[in-house]
Amino acid sequence: MGKKKVYIAYTGGTIGMKPSSNGFVTERGYFTRQIESYPELYHSEMPEFELHEYEHLIDSADITPQDWYHISQDIESKFNDFDGFIVLHGTDTMAYTASALSFMFEDLSKPVIVTGSQIPWSEMRSDGKDNLVTSLVLAANYNIPEVGLFFHNRLYRGNRARKLDATGFYAYQSPNFPALVEVGTKIDVKYDLLLKDPEKMLRVRHIAPPKVVVLSLFPGFPSHILKSIFESDIQGLVLMTYGMGNAPSEDKEMLKLLEQASNKGVIIVNCTQCNKGIVDMNGYATGKALLNIGVINGFDMTPEATMTKLSYLLSCDLKIDEMKQLMQTSLRGELTV
Repeated sequence: MGKKKVYIAYTGGTIGMKPSSNGFVTERGYFTRQIESYPELYHSEMPEFELHEYEHLIDSADITPQDWYHISQDIESKFNDFDGFIVLHGTDTMAYTASALSFMFEDLSKPVIVTGSQIPWSEMRSDGKDNLVTSLVLAANYNIPEVGLFFHNRLYRGNRARKLDATGFYAYQSPNFPALVEVGTKIDVKYDLLLKDPEKMLRVRHIAPPKVVVLSLFPGFPSHILKSIFESDIQGLVLMTYGMGNAPSEDKEMLKLLEQASNKGVIIVNCTQCNKGIVDMNGYATGKALLNIGVINGFDMTPEATMTKLSYLLSCDLKIDEMKQLMQTSLRGELTV
């Protein structure tokens, strides 16, 4: 048998930036030249790989659903020619992209690993080298039929990962679900945690530009802001509440606005502001007040997963009740029920 083959989509981000008088910047062709001169990537135990550097390199702060679709179409077009796939991406919105791709790739049967770095490849202490080398090994040699996010010796389920450190190498963690793979002197794959191989062929779903708002409550939150949001054409609201899913139960105006919007077909999902834990809307009266007016449970989904999943479902031809049911159902391992 020949060597395994991995396709690398370099979309932009810190990993491929070069130093300049104005700080680190992207430059077409620069990262490709860096890769070509790194001998570890051509070690006899490494898989073959093809690096595709995107014509328009994206700062991840500028990522859009159209970019997600471009990435998904790129991978779909190469799907039968490679054993695994890597998306090199900026860290700022990596969790959004990993979450979105997890929903867009329906019946995924091969690894798609999103990774990047905190320090550019060109710098001596870059974490990008280990992240890319290990991602290549995982994508080529292990049956991981899902979208993962690899960072600093851990492969997380893509829709479970969050960026919790702006500068540290342990930038990403998965607060509510164990890592799928732990890498040390050995590679420990938690096969019992992985999604099952699909029985159908891969299908890619386009996420339309979302009409979804993510809104975080705070003490003294003015209800008129909520009113102005609902006067727009939004279709979904991710409501970031306190603790186990609590909101002010004495703010009758807020509850009235939420109920009216829910009755008009806006899907409102209750998501906790806490990094770790699960929404339980029956635990306190302040949570049950939301349940009684039609707000649905986000359980332990990350805000990134909740937002992208809701956008994904709104892009499908589904009725409101179907979408509400599916939001509370694990589709790609994104929630625990």
